[in-house]
This record gives sequence, C-alpha cells and structure tokens, in this order.
Amino acid sequence: MSMQNVATPELGYTAPKRNELTHIPGDEGWPIVGMTFKVLADPKGHIERNGAKYGLVYRTHIFGETNIVLLGPEANELVLFDQQKLFSSTHGWSKVLGLLFPRGLMLLDFDEHRLHRKALSVAFKSGPMKSYLSDLDRGISARVAQWKAKPGEMQLYPAMKQLTLDLAATSFLGADIGPEVDEINRAFVDMVAAAVAPIRRPLPGTQMAAGVKGRKRIIAYFREQIPLRRGNHGGDDLFSHLCRATHEDGALLSDQDIIDHMSFLMMAAHDTLTSSLTSFIGELAANPDWQSRLRAEVLALGLAPGAPSSFDDLEKMPLTEMAFKEALRIKPPVPSMPRRAMRDFTFKGYTIPAGTAVGVNPLFTHHMKDIWPEPDRFDPLRFTEEAQRNRHRFAWVPFGGGAHMCLGLHFAYMQAKCFARHFLQNIEVSLEPGYKPDWQMWPIPKPKDGLKVRLKAV
Repeated sequence: MSMQNVATPELGYTAPKRNELTHIPGDEGWPIVGMTFKVLADPKGHIERNGAKYGLVYRTHIFGETNIVLLGPEANELVLFDQQKLFSSTHGWSKVLGLLFPRGLMLLDFDEHRLHRKALSVAFKSGPMKSYLSDLDRGISARVAQWKAKPGEMQLYPAMKQLTLDLAATSFLGADIGPEVDEINRAFVDMVAAAVAPIRRPLPGTQMAAGVKGRKRIIAYFREQIPLRRGNHGGDDLFSHLCRATHEDGALLSDQDIIDHMSFLMMAAHDTLTSSLTSFIGELAANPDWQSRLRAEVLALGLAPGAPSSFDDLEKMPLTEMAFKEALRIKPPVPSMPRRAMRDFTFKGYTIPAGTAVGVNPLFTHHMKDIWPEPDRFDPLRFTEEAQRNRHRFAWVPFGGGAHMCLGLHFAYMQAKCFARHFLQNIEVSLEPGYKPDWQMWPIPKPKDGLKVRLKAV
C-alpha cells in the first residue's frame, strides 16, 4: 500500500443536544455567547472558580458550543494519552486552526497522525538538530550582542518575538533564503494573528482576511521551492529535510503535505517559543537569586562570550533546564487543549456522549496546590529527579502527551538553553521596583504591555 496519499477516513460526528449534557454540573451563561467573554477576560480565574464550585468535571458554553472541561492529571492522562483512541484532535483544533493551518501534524488523528509523525521525525534527529543548533547559536549570539550594546529599558516580548521569527526562518527555511525572508515572515505573522482573531471569517479588512492572504503567499513560496530542495539546492534546514522525508514504503511526502506541515511547524515553533522564552527571562528578572545561580552554571562552562555552543555544553546546564521547565509550569504555552469525543466515555462517574467538545487545561493542573505547593512561586527545584519521581506523570504537560506529544520539544529545550547561555553570559536583567507585568493567558500567554525589563551588560 502506498503511503503517498494515506489519509484517515473522515470521522464524522454529531454534537449532542444540550439536554444530553445537563447531568453534568456547570453554568452555560448567556444565550449564544455563553461564558466566552468571561473565559477570555480571566481564563485562569474562571476555570479555578468553576473547579472549586463544580469539581474536576464541569459543563460550560464557549465559542458557540457546550463544552465539557476535564481537570487534573487523571483527565490529562485520559485525554492526551488516549489509549483507546476516544478523542479527535482534528475535530478539537479545527475551529481554531483549520482555516489557516489545515492538516498540520496536530490536526491529524490516529494512524494517519502516526504515519506523518514518523516521516517528520527525520527532521528532528541528531544530525539535523546539530545543524539547527549551529544556526540558532549564531543568530542568538549576534542579537544578544546588539542588546548588550544598548543597555537600559526594553520591551522583552516584541524583541523576543522578532528574534524567534528570525531564528525560525533561518533554521527552518535556511540561512540563504534571501530577500524574500521579510515577506515570508510578514505572511507568518499575519497567519498567527488570524488564528486567534475573534472574527473567524475572512471578511475584508479583518485579521482573518490578512491571514488567508498570508497563507496563499506561503503556499506559493513552498510550492516553488519544493522541487529545488529535493534537487541540488537542498541544505540542512528543516524544510529541506522534509522535502527529502519519506513514508514507510519509501514514498516522498506529497507537496501539499510538506506545505501543510511546514506552515504548522513554523507557527508552532515561533509563537509558543516566544511566549516560553519571555516568561522564562521574566521569571529570572523577578528572581535575581535564581538568575545568579543560572549565570554561575553558564560561566562554569568556560566558554568565551562569542564562542559557539555545542550539544555537550547544553547538556551541562541542568539548572537552566529546570528553571525553563518551571517557567513552562507557571505559564504553559498552550494553556488549554481541545478535543472531540468520538465515542461515549465515562470519567469521574459521568457518562459523556460521542460528539461532545471536551477540553483539558494544563494551566489549571500546573497550579493545583496539592501537587504544587505555593503554585505561583518560581522554584526550579520542583524539577529535580527526586521531586519528579513522586508526581503523577501527567501533572506537568506543557508539551501535551501521548501520541500528540510535541514533536519539537527537544528543539525547544535546545533553543532555550542556547539562548540562556548567551543571554546570561552577557546581560543582567531586572524589573523596576514594584512593577508586576500583567499577562494575557489565552490563547498563548503574552504580557499585555510587552514586559518592560532593564538590561545591563555583565
């Protein structure tokens, strides 16, 4: 059987009638809008209040549909590990991402997802990762040097957003992409903005219209480039690796598959890493004692300020990795994860019918006081081997879990540690006394004011 056009048969569903879900406690709010605006205004507070009032399973109404929210590590394990293949990621995410990032890896299910994931994994093996590290390292070193030369106040989030966008273009598309890079980057920015825009149709003048236009530009670029990358013009960038990737039977990925996967991977790597690195550096700015400990770990590597970072160097940064994990705990880059139940299932004594929109919430789990004492306190020592051994394996899920565990998680760790190495070796970061940044926590956490920090050359 050829895998060239392998596809899962379309799994249809019928959403249950509202009276089929009324046995589950909850509050659906106002007609039509439901609880949508309350969720958007304060997602963490809203879900914690509902959890306290209704328990770990409750009913709500958001984005035009009744949803069942399942909370805690056991819910995460049921839905994300999904041993029985009960939950569709395709029908969970399609409302949010389907128009702009159709058939990205996260939007595929079951056997089709497994086959595509296996084909894509070639781009995240040791050889390609070393090549990405080399490109990332040069880009980060140069940008940190620019920041070091201009000490004083800086808005961290927009600066990090531009950096991660430039790094994704280099390591994903190749260092020699040429003058098109700015146009490609703008198209991706428009697509990402549209993915979370409140108006979901591409009406003239809307973010969604700009996003759909950006997708057309991206498709044209990738379609033109694929035959070149498969020939003599391919390099060690992720795009070239995907152009050469094959299914189990040796068939190359189709052009459309490559376009869909590249669009999704660029989006995922850019936006979630921007959020994660911003919260990571923000925590170090707010916790100077930990910043000093991590700087000591970096200086112990014995590298000259401009020297390249190797995989071996990054392996010698366990405290930095623990601190990054703690930042991901406090502000997980994907605070909630939607799915669609494809068959009836039971959880915590409640039977939930097929077709129901369900969701789990890493943001809630990561702040459960019985698992994480003083959950708002930044404490990287929560991630020592001993501390982790005694916790539920789905108590910390910033990268998801099960078959849909983030394919790029090692790329994220690599980039975070590489960034920390150059940043801490060259720059001291702090907050103004009394300043507490206000974060928008959904759909991907970001500081509302850009997160004002003060930089000082080390």
